[in-house]
Amino acid sequence: MTPDLHRSQPDSGSPDHEGAGSGGAEPADGTGKRRRWSPHLTLPGCWGALLLACLSFTPSLLPRGGILQGLIAGISAAIGYGLGVVAASTWRAFADREARSPSRRSWQVLIVCAIVLFGLAFGFGQYWQHEIRRLMGVTDYNVLATVACPFVAALVFWLLLLAGRGLRRLYRWFARLLRRWIGPRAARAVGWIVVAALAWSVVSGVLLAGFVNATNEAFSLRDNETPEGVHQPTSALRSGGPGSLVPWDTLGYQGRAFTGSGPTAQDIGTFTHRPAQEPVRAYAGLQTADDTEARAERAVADLERAGGFERANLLVMTTTGSGWVDPAAVDSFEYLGDGDSATVAMQYSYLPSWLSYLVDQSKARAAGRDLFDAVYDVWSKLPQDRRPRLFVAGESLGSFGGETAFSGEADLRNRTAGTLFAGPPNFNTLFREFSDHRDAGSPEIEPVYKDGRTVRFTDDPTVGTPPADQPWNGTRVLYLMHPSDPIVWWSPALALSEPDWIGEAPGGDVLDEMIWIPFVTFWQVTADLPFSTGVPDGHGHTYKAAYVDGWNDVMRPSGFTPQDLERLRNVIQPPEH
Repeated sequence: MTPDLHRSQPDSGSPDHEGAGSGGAEPADGTGKRRRWSPHLTLPGCWGALLLACLSFTPSLLPRGGILQGLIAGISAAIGYGLGVVAASTWRAFADREARSPSRRSWQVLIVCAIVLFGLAFGFGQYWQHEIRRLMGVTDYNVLATVACPFVAALVFWLLLLAGRGLRRLYRWFARLLRRWIGPRAARAVGWIVVAALAWSVVSGVLLAGFVNATNEAFSLRDNETPEGVHQPTSALRSGGPGSLVPWDTLGYQGRAFTGSGPTAQDIGTFTHRPAQEPVRAYAGLQTADDTEARAERAVADLERAGGFERANLLVMTTTGSGWVDPAAVDSFEYLGDGDSATVAMQYSYLPSWLSYLVDQSKARAAGRDLFDAVYDVWSKLPQDRRPRLFVAGESLGSFGGETAFSGEADLRNRTAGTLFAGPPNFNTLFREFSDHRDAGSPEIEPVYKDGRTVRFTDDPTVGTPPADQPWNGTRVLYLMHPSDPIVWWSPALALSEPDWIGEAPGGDVLDEMIWIPFVTFWQVTADLPFSTGVPDGHGHTYKAAYVDGWNDVMRPSGFTPQDLERLRNVIQPPEH
């Protein structure tokens, strides 16, 4: 016998009533009154919550643990509940009838179906997660977190439901207040607008801003530290070293990691068995100057002081977030150039990469543009026979900043000797232009743009960059992007529209079973973002060994055999034992 959890009459006269469900009704007693057999829940809403919660177990791009799956399932259930309520209300409006309380049997059917469907979804979800881990070589698996998944989902669902009902109560109170001065329809409309605006301002202006400010404060303290094992350079060819125009204590945590590490001339010569030079590395931190333009000028002045413009290869590297430069990107560049190279970069934020990705896009744009312009201003004034080959690179938000210095394909071809971008965010202007206008028949996960004459894309440069049958002369622009990288594929549009990359044949590390589901896929890929670098190299947002072959394609150095490239991959990303 189902317990009588709550008894109430449907508020059929209220325009904002959640809606009771369309199941048959059953008398509660001889009075003819009806019962609702749920603790303040509606039947259509529960069906919607159940369906979306079950669908949330379908695979996305990366493996996810039980806690994260519970969070996604809870959010999906809350969205499904709201959609179920709205659908029932819309149906009643077209049917021109009031809400009716569902019967005891309707709730019993729901409970039985919930147990069966959720159990099947949970089981299939574990199988799919196992397959994703197998594809990527991930061995971590937490049984306790998996067991906790349903409980986390239930908690998140209830918290979101309570928050939604709190907003509804606030709307009702405000609408009643407005009815003193305006008509009921206008009061309801204005009430919803005010409450929605208030909720958005609280979330974006108070909660998000407070979180960002707290995180910024915490990471600004860390920025004064020096990474373990890193020491101030003794070479005048590094910022922070003897004679540098940029003091060591202004470089920041990531700047000190960049200038205080990297291969020496001896390291490079030992590898290549050829004479090598000591690479130049110039950098400016947030404490070096007050604004991006001044920091860029200081970094370029230090680059010029160290003789960076006298090298054969010059790289402008746009950093990510807190100023991080992927060592794999610069080390590969320096090895393939026999050390006859110089790299310049600068910091524009204290925030970690994933948070900068969300809130510091304007700073990344300004940093990329100002740094390249400062380098180009000096470089363009040199005699043509004394100019180094000018390259541009960036990973993640760094690719976004790096792109902003250029107007399109022709600008990249005319003002650089080559470009290498890894893991470009989906909102990158040029990346979207090249991908959206790709040649007919080429897939979004590996598009071909104008027969690959300048710009090309690959998920694995060791096997080539399509189209293999077309010439790739002059300046080469190469995008590295893994099929499983959520940074590349995440977009707000995922909530309501299916992208091409999901409908196409999946990449090598994405399951065939991944499908697009409205709202659900958006939250799945959103949840993948913070964990995009927590997978082995060659998957997700982890680009290490790929830089070797990527730079080999872009720089076209002489004297490197396939065996040399294989050895260099093992230097850049030592194999795990």
